[in-house]
Amino acid sequence: MPAKSRFTRLDAFTKTVDEARIRTSSGGIITIVSLFVVLWLAWGEWTDYRRIEIHPELVVDKGRGERMEIHLNITFPKMPCELLTLDVMDVSGEQQHGIVSGINKVRLKPQKEGGGEIDKRSLKLHDDEDSATHLDPNYCGPCYGAPAPANAVKPGCCNTCDEVREAYAQASWGFGRGENVEQCTREHYTERLDEQRQEGCRIEGDLRVNKVVGNFHVAPGRSFSNGNMHVHDLKNYWDKETSHDFTHIIHHLRFGPQLPDSVARSVAKTFLPGSNKGMNPLDDTRQNTDDPNFNFIYFVKIVPTSYLPLGWENKGGYFQQDDNVVLGSYGRGSDGSIETHQYSVTSHKRSLAGGDDSAEGHAERLHSRGGIPGVFFSYDISPMKVINREERVKTFTGFLTGLCAVIGGTLTVAAAIDRGFFEGSTRLKKVLSKEA
Repeated sequence: MPAKSRFTRLDAFTKTVDEARIRTSSGGIITIVSLFVVLWLAWGEWTDYRRIEIHPELVVDKGRGERMEIHLNITFPKMPCELLTLDVMDVSGEQQHGIVSGINKVRLKPQKEGGGEIDKRSLKLHDDEDSATHLDPNYCGPCYGAPAPANAVKPGCCNTCDEVREAYAQASWGFGRGENVEQCTREHYTERLDEQRQEGCRIEGDLRVNKVVGNFHVAPGRSFSNGNMHVHDLKNYWDKETSHDFTHIIHHLRFGPQLPDSVARSVAKTFLPGSNKGMNPLDDTRQNTDDPNFNFIYFVKIVPTSYLPLGWENKGGYFQQDDNVVLGSYGRGSDGSIETHQYSVTSHKRSLAGGDDSAEGHAERLHSRGGIPGVFFSYDISPMKVINREERVKTFTGFLTGLCAVIGGTLTVAAAIDRGFFEGSTRLKKVLSKEA
């Protein structure tokens, strides 16, 4: 025999010789079953290790000087595109009148003709069809008493109808239909206005705004500031007997990039329980009215939200937070992370003629008189931020620990069962041999 090592006495796994081992059929069956059980439980441990869950956490939002994007798609079945204006204002003092960058207006057929698309027009300050490039290079159109707009193609001149309208807006003057304005007559502005009277309009696109308390709204007529008041030129809205009103359908409205579906579903369960609209509760909202003297207000509470994918901290990513980046890419990280927002909303609607809610059984509820017809969105930013972080349910060390527990536990139980079968069959054989 070989000499014994000093570790021999420490051996916790004593061995038996093959001659002392007994193999049975029941033991073979239990071994096969145990093998399948081990493989099944081991697969479960592997699946658990590979599973990724999203863990939300709430922190104070310490962002400073940030911007955010608003993505909207809203249909107005009874409002022509020529009358609709989109404006943005916030508490920082920034105002964006008649927004054109990143916004499309889609002309729609009247509802009685099916409401299909007529054409899609990307809004620009100076459209090619109105650029007046065919005029004499020395031509300088009059602004009819108003100062020429700062963004005029030819400084000091109003060569297009749009530039005359802009000059009037900057002077806080109402413009009307432009019947006696040379530029508008040349561009058939009045005829174009009348042609679209029965049409609808869809406004779609992206806005980039300051991440502070503010509002944006869609209202009729060109907008301008008169002192501390925000005013719309409503002359064309009321000019003729038409069926204009602000019935609208919000196809979608979101603040920032869209989260992956799996993350959005998880967020919906925690932030908006019971909602099937996820992070954007205004999606597919429809509001109807037959009153042209009516407005709708949505009070939106925005919660900053981050999505951090698995391993983001090792990828050295950066966010698209520069105003020069293309609209729609703001808030997306190169490592797959996303800075966006979720929101809750409370809506209110009223007739601008004032009155009470007697028809709804609330005579004590009074509405003020006056205002601008349209659809208004007033948004507020929460100081708290939700971070949705992807994490593995189990670490690799935990996976190995679980795998060892599965193998050891299954074999121990199987050994006990096999021992029980063996002892039982042995005693049964002894009893039967004595009776014989």
